[in-house]
Amino acid sequence: MTDNSFIADLSEAEDFLKANPDVVQFETFLTDSSGVQRGKILRRSELPGAYKHGRPLPCSILSLDIKGADVEETGLVWDEGDSDRMCRPVKGTLTRAPWKATPTGQFILTSYEKDGSGSLADPRHALARVVADCHAAGLYPAAAVELEFYLLDGKAAAEGRAVPPTAPNGFAQSEFQAYLLQDLSDFAPFLDDVYRAADGAGLPARTLISEYSPGQLEIVLEHRTDPLRACDDAILWKRLVKGVAEKHGYAATFMAKPFAEFAGSGTHLHVSFCDADGRNLFAGEEPDGNLLLRHAIAGLEATMAESMAMFAPNANSYRRFKPNSYAPVGPAWAIDNRSVPIRVTAGPPQTRHLEHRVCGADANPYVAMATVLAGMLEGVEQKLEPSKPIVGNGYAQIAPSLPRFWPDALRRARASEFLKRRLGERYADVFLTIKEAECDRFFAEVSDRDFHWYLRLA
Repeated sequence: MTDNSFIADLSEAEDFLKANPDVVQFETFLTDSSGVQRGKILRRSELPGAYKHGRPLPCSILSLDIKGADVEETGLVWDEGDSDRMCRPVKGTLTRAPWKATPTGQFILTSYEKDGSGSLADPRHALARVVADCHAAGLYPAAAVELEFYLLDGKAAAEGRAVPPTAPNGFAQSEFQAYLLQDLSDFAPFLDDVYRAADGAGLPARTLISEYSPGQLEIVLEHRTDPLRACDDAILWKRLVKGVAEKHGYAATFMAKPFAEFAGSGTHLHVSFCDADGRNLFAGEEPDGNLLLRHAIAGLEATMAESMAMFAPNANSYRRFKPNSYAPVGPAWAIDNRSVPIRVTAGPPQTRHLEHRVCGADANPYVAMATVLAGMLEGVEQKLEPSKPIVGNGYAQIAPSLPRFWPDALRRARASEFLKRRLGERYADVFLTIKEAECDRFFAEVSDRDFHWYLRLA
């Protein structure tokens, strides 16, 4: 039975129109498996109808690779006659898009099959199914998404080059300088606009830091008791950051590794299991965590290697994974230690939760969150025991065992019974079919690097 509790009703649209009489159009979109937003623009008069009846989009919209080309092998193009699927607005996602010159609103869609069930190829429904499985086990996940990104020179980005930005005061970013407050002051006009836009959109943007590398930033989104809403926040947040950056003459990228010489950007997922009344079930005074916490950690360790294709979905994703990079090389965990992929956070016992540090910033939040929660649930249901917690430098103690390259990760995921069972066999197949086609297309291209290395010397 499909859970429709996250579908918005007409009153949300009517209230928004009354409160925003100047808005003349709406960007409405769903997020495909690659994490790309695809949809259409509606005029103001069309909004009530979209909320009352939904809006149709072709089923092939969920079978596109990251460049927008059809992946026919999914069976969602010609096999279906590219027929429509009804898409419904997601509750709580109707906001303004204040970076637009034309007064514009936006909202997230999710796709449904003709029989009214959630579309099996929609990554948001894959997450909804995992959350439902958690609830059936008496576990209620709370979650937050923490995203790192790079601010780049906008003109260079338009030319296909990644160049650190120059601040309005003329100072160029060029060197490692972690947590420097001066960087935040230099880019205050951009960051002030980001916070204003987040407040206007109801996004819970909190702590802001300048990260390790030039132009690299991170803003933490506050946790939600609903993982679906936490991932909606992440999608809206990425659009907001990109839009405001462009308005200021920059480009914002969530590529995992835009610079060979600088740090990669990650997606850190903060997760815990609660009871039906919202009490944190990971809370406790035990030094190495309570039994439920340890089972959840063990599930993540056991499923990490076969899940890498979901956490690192692109060729560029794998440039992050090397020793001493704040990206993992093998499954491990520790208490308040950032040299491992699973970090149990410090702080009061009632706030204890896991920080999953594997994903690149390019990961699809819905897919990544679904896979993490599925791994945790796997450990709990099978009562798995974790490894011993790491003390000290994890990179000196963890044997590299995760797939280091995209094709290897895809092969491991394709053979995974866990991913099929937890994410849904059809969704796992669609996701991997798209990524396998993408991988083939990526490595079929002849790049400038090929000529530079091999043209005269081979």
